Amino acid sequence: MEKAMFGAGCFWGVEEAFRTVGGVQDTKVGYSGGNTEDPTYQQVCSDITGHAEVILIEFDPAVVSYEQLLDKFFTIHDPTQLNRQGPDVGKQYRTVVFFYSAEQEKAAREKIEQMGKSGKFRAPIVTEVVPAANFYAAEEYHQRYLQKREANVCH
Repeated sequence: MEKAMFGAGCFWGVEEAFRTVGGVQDTKVGYSGGNTEDPTYQQVCSDITGHAEVILIEFDPAVVSYEQLLDKFFTIHDPTQLNRQGPDVGKQYRTVVFFYSAEQEKAAREKIEQMGKSGKFRAPIVTEVVPAANFYAAEEYHQRYLQKREANVCH
């Protein structure tokens, strides 16, 4: 098994998008990339901890490649939006790839370069590519939030 960690806006929708991908063994929503140890949702939402809402994915690379996960990541959000996704605004909603290896970093940077040259986006891609930081699991009520409510989108 390998790990991937992405931030792409509200983690409820991001988790739902990845949860059913073949080869994804487990998902967990949480916080990463900030300066507060073991933050709460309220602290992260205050936009003062520096954390992003993220999803931690455990996947089987024999079934789904990291590159396929990157493709999914870039189709579920707008990577040209700085510190926001849709109605959600703040640094906690930034677009970010936290990499666990040099191979993941290379794949993410190559994907961004390829997408930037594709002409698909009118604005530059602002997705951060940074080393994986500590992951702090969000409170239990956030885990599989949409699944628990039999919903598939955030409102």
